[in-house]
Amino acid sequence: MTHAHITSWLVALILFFVAVSLHKAGKEKGSKIVHMTLRLFYLIIIATGVVLLLGVEQLSGLYHVKATVGILAIGLMEMVLVRTKKGKSTNVSWILFAIIFVVTVYLGLKLPIGLYLF
Repeated sequence: MTHAHITSWLVALILFFVAVSLHKAGKEKGSKIVHMTLRLFYLIIIATGVVLLLGVEQLSGLYHVKATVGILAIGLMEMVLVRTKKGKSTNVSWILFAIIFVVTVYLGLKLPIGLYLF
């Protein structure tokens, strides 16, 4: 299930950048389609994350922190897309997204369920 979770957030990250690029290129219809597909991947990320969380034998506080930060990362991705669509400033959202995403990946790789890189 770990591989499904990692694959889903990698695909979501690619779709996120494609949606931003399409919107900035003025291709509204394509951007909307990719954005809706990205929302489906948000659900897949959350579902695979819940399955992973339920499979943990000794649930520590870091798992809850990682889940919360992961949900924040998804929220910030959506925030960047919506604010871009509305023509509002996205500088703060991009910075927060980058920080939260790095923290999420670090925690995901540090915890015993994931890959053992740290």
